[in-house]
Amino acid sequence: MKSIIVLISGRGSNLGAILRAGLQAQVAAVISNRPDAAGLALARAADIATAVLDHREFDSREAFDAALAERIDTHVPALVVLAGFMRVLTAGFVDRYRGRMINIHPSLLPAFTGLDTHRRALDAGVRIHGCTVHFVTSDLDGGPIIAQAAVPVLPGDDEAALAARVLEQEHRLYPQAIRWFLEGRLTLAPNGRAQLAGAAEGAQSLINPLPDPAGV
Repeated sequence: MKSIIVLISGRGSNLGAILRAGLQAQVAAVISNRPDAAGLALARAADIATAVLDHREFDSREAFDAALAERIDTHVPALVVLAGFMRVLTAGFVDRYRGRMINIHPSLLPAFTGLDTHRRALDAGVRIHGCTVHFVTSDLDGGPIIAQAAVPVLPGDDEAALAARVLEQEHRLYPQAIRWFLEGRLTLAPNGRAQLAGAAEGAQSLINPLPDPAGV
């Protein structure tokens, strides 16, 4: 059975979704850069090995990433999964796991890279928001897109309401992307794009708000 490593920094919401998904893989370990990350307790409750590498104890990003890579490689994972891992990774670390490290970001990339995505989406007045699973590259939130899920931005939404709607889709989308990888269907193609074998075509359009049928 293939193994995966999950990296977290916080509550472990997507980790929980991964564990509930019944994937044909072993979560070999959950590693956090924060000793107070709530997701560590979730992993321990599931009898999954945990480790903490506090980035504040390292002199540089390179030193932290080297220690993290050493810890990851002891498990020989097929895939490294970033699930709310709030660290900018060095180019050397990213290259080490090229094509076998993925991340989920709470926006429809390439829109709203970085932090505060829900507030920025509301400030921009977008009608559609969502989440993106992508391969990790040294371009922050700019790696090849694997899959996206969209949600409507509704009148009266605040950050919390919009974030909750997006998070529900994250919990559906991320385990599916991991499943594709484990099945050998998802690869990083030589042209630098994500390639998914046997992918079904989606809907032809997504409109929000819907037009008035009487006016069509």
